[in-house]
Amino acid sequence: MKSERPEKPARHPRGAHRKQAPKAELRFEGLGVSPGIAIGPAHVVEGGSVHVPEYNIEPGKVEAERARFAAAVAKAQKQLGKLKAKSANLPGAAAEEVGFLLDAHLQMLTGSRVVRGVDRRIAEEAINAEAAVQAEISKVAQDFAALDDPYLSARGEDIRVVGNRLIRNLTLTPYTAFKRLPPGSIIIGEDLTPADTALMDPRIVSGFAAMLGGAEGHTAIMARSLGLPAVLGVAELLGKVRTGDVVVVDGDEGHVIVNPTARTLEFYRGRRLEDEREQRQLSRLRRLPAITRDGTEVTLQANLELPRELEFAVETGAAGVGLLRTEFLYMNREDLPDENEQYEALASLIEGLGGRPITVRTLDVGADKLAYSLVTHLGAGANPALGLRAIRLSLKERPLLETQLSAMLRASAHGPLRILLPMISSTVEVRQVRDVLARVAKRLKRRRIKIADPLPPVGVMIEVPGAALAADALAQVADFFALGTNDLTMYTLAIDRGEEQVAHLYNPLHPAVLRLIQFTTEAALRARIPVSVCGEIAGDPRFAALLLGLGIRELSMAATALPRVKQRIRELDLLAATRCARTIMDQSDSGRIATLLDDFNTLAR
Repeated sequence: MKSERPEKPARHPRGAHRKQAPKAELRFEGLGVSPGIAIGPAHVVEGGSVHVPEYNIEPGKVEAERARFAAAVAKAQKQLGKLKAKSANLPGAAAEEVGFLLDAHLQMLTGSRVVRGVDRRIAEEAINAEAAVQAEISKVAQDFAALDDPYLSARGEDIRVVGNRLIRNLTLTPYTAFKRLPPGSIIIGEDLTPADTALMDPRIVSGFAAMLGGAEGHTAIMARSLGLPAVLGVAELLGKVRTGDVVVVDGDEGHVIVNPTARTLEFYRGRRLEDEREQRQLSRLRRLPAITRDGTEVTLQANLELPRELEFAVETGAAGVGLLRTEFLYMNREDLPDENEQYEALASLIEGLGGRPITVRTLDVGADKLAYSLVTHLGAGANPALGLRAIRLSLKERPLLETQLSAMLRASAHGPLRILLPMISSTVEVRQVRDVLARVAKRLKRRRIKIADPLPPVGVMIEVPGAALAADALAQVADFFALGTNDLTMYTLAIDRGEEQVAHLYNPLHPAVLRLIQFTTEAALRARIPVSVCGEIAGDPRFAALLLGLGIRELSMAATALPRVKQRIRELDLLAATRCARTIMDQSDSGRIATLLDDFNTLAR
């Protein structure tokens, strides 16, 4: 990093022409957490925590102080509600990511241990609300940090964020709003929270960088969802950049350049033009089939987070929707969607697909996916990732499942629809869902409501190691498989991708993960049922040859990834990919596997 600054210019006589020396270029290294190049004027977010006053309350004013705290909680709930409403208009997966986070924060403000603890401190210790919040938040966050569980200990940071919001409300300290900024601004801060990121309008903010944060945190996830180039973990950034300085954020390499020279600007503008040119070239593949050089066709479909992504998915040439996450129907609201609302949303999507198929996954909430409207159903668990979530919640709360299946059946009359069940671990669960589906279908027929005949296919999401190992049995009760490689990798390796300290161990090329994928695929092929991959590796061109070589012929991914994957498939020879996959499956070392795959990808281009 270059840290020298030019000497101060000599003073000139009053009225004389002053020529300001150019500022020195400064380079910083960090973690590139969201790809792309952003160039623009810096907007520095002032750091520092809110000052918290501490004083005793007179006995006769304790109830009034408790009421003041209750008002701050209500205000915080209203603020989060407004953020949730705004988040619905964010592009792509950003809306869901913000919704999950804000739902979690809302739960902390709804009769939680934190709220009860603060109220108790005010009443018993007769201290002001701000001091009570600070004391309780510190205690709860310390308790979480002490737990021998990465996921739970990481939640302590969310508790601090909620506490900070309460203190700001009590002290009337406003949040920084990213409004009235010059177009293309670069946000610079010490620690940009996901809530800060949610306030960034991509039409105004072109990227951001911060001293703190990691690649797997919520802030990084939000950046990728918004399509904002971002670099986190940039040491010594603050104090070296001022509002108005020209900044380059290189989200690919993890570089931040302050006051770039003309030569540096020319280089990064060229990089940005190359990215734009590549996007234009990839867009030409839209009408071409995803077919290997030796004539094997592969079906490429899109994963949808929100209905408004459908138009872009169709534009990129998706052959359908391989995974519709229905959680959007339950997010950003306090009430549950009724059958008609769900039916109308699904029917609209089916009609927008113009005959292309859609695979609709039943409700998958729990763990890190939280919905405020389902708080009373979810309850609290010691380990949310292994608790009441996904199909387990649906089977426990049958009215939720019946309403959703009824809406799906009604929508199936408008076009080809498949039903996908998340986090299945046994054949019993599939049979239970089929029983519910049959009852719902019978009820709809009695009401003379049109549904698909025969009933839509029912598939199983393979994302639990036990399901992969029982794939032969599941293939007897399922009409198709969808490999959810994100959770499959996480559960197989006992790795929380969102936990910064162990995220580097998350590796879909681990031999155990690959063998589970192979076992599942072969079971599906023996049973002659379709099998697809809808996890993140489906959208990474690096894995295309391996997946095709293992027998996969259907991939579903974020629509933005589809052109690159199609391009890679059109370069491949399937026979060579199959030989490569067989060689890889004979290996026991993930490093050797990665080398073999990367070498094949290099030579096969």
